[in-house]
Amino acid sequence: MDLSFSPAQHLLQHSARAFLQQRCPPERVQELALDPRGFAADLWSEIATLGWPGLLVPTELGGSEGSVGDALALVEELGRACFPSPFIASAVVATTALTAAGGPRARALLPALATGGRICTLAVLEESGRLDPDALAVPVAAPGRLAGRKLFVPDAHVATDVIVVGRSAAGPTALLLPMDREGITAQPLDTMTGDKLFELGFADVEVRPADLLGAPGGGRALLDPAFRAGTLARCAEMVGAAQRILELCVEHARVRRQGGRPIGGYQAVQHACADLFRDVESARWLTWEAEWKLTSGRPDALAAVAAAKAYVDEAALRVARRGHQIMGAIGYCEEHPLHLLHKRILAASLDAGDSAVHLETIARAIGLSGNQRS
Repeated sequence: MDLSFSPAQHLLQHSARAFLQQRCPPERVQELALDPRGFAADLWSEIATLGWPGLLVPTELGGSEGSVGDALALVEELGRACFPSPFIASAVVATTALTAAGGPRARALLPALATGGRICTLAVLEESGRLDPDALAVPVAAPGRLAGRKLFVPDAHVATDVIVVGRSAAGPTALLLPMDREGITAQPLDTMTGDKLFELGFADVEVRPADLLGAPGGGRALLDPAFRAGTLARCAEMVGAAQRILELCVEHARVRRQGGRPIGGYQAVQHACADLFRDVESARWLTWEAEWKLTSGRPDALAAVAAAKAYVDEAALRVARRGHQIMGAIGYCEEHPLHLLHKRILAASLDAGDSAVHLETIARAIGLSGNQRS
């Protein structure tokens, strides 16, 4: 098992870090955090020029046909910079679902996603908030009419297309709809972390036969690879943000003086920074081990992805909380980037299922039912 980066992934990370340091410094991130849209069209156009949105798109459709590992290498840098964009929702989750679906509609949209000309999001969750096909209540049919609502849809305000997954007689079924289709409305939801989530309403929306994505009842076949890629992307994003917190804390411990010497000279602070390093590195390598198992098609890949998400959720949050203790009062000021990194980690830890959801997956993988007690 070799978890080291390939030369191409090293180059991707180094070029991404140089670009983000120049074009998306903490001041720009703070500015966008206070912007109701939270989205910079100029930055999206620039990363499209670099080919980032097309990283997972097949080459014959205008993309780079990269691997999930390539995407994780890039997303780690996006998390480190706290880069605000619909990259994971569109370039990872939706792109993976469309690639799995195939067909003329998907193939027509993927080239536009690769160039950044269009942005796609995914609408799955409903009132239960469960990522479970049995929880789908919105009925879908093609042809037919679509009525109902979807919750916690990311980046719907900038998306041009949406994949809607609902219930049909054949099972979970996916539709690909343009966001400007008559009857579709997007209502922003208030979030503690500032990430842009929406309630999508469908008021007697026309559904045409061509809107069907994949086969009727084939929604699970599209969602499973998309959610696995999205889960690992969120892990990588949290690792990148936690890495940046570690760097900020070590730098602060070197220059902040108390009692006539840098606070890094005190053993308690040294132990705290060592704990940060342990959590960041273990989270990073669990993520990359899960990616290796997933790419290699190992039978325990699903459990590995769940283990990575369950661990990274808790470890990255520990890093953020301990970071505030090391930084002291400055870490709570809006002028300092720590609060942005903490919020990004918190939002990512809840996306694609929180640690409790993934621990249940691990329990089932090792033969434990939900009602058993240890």
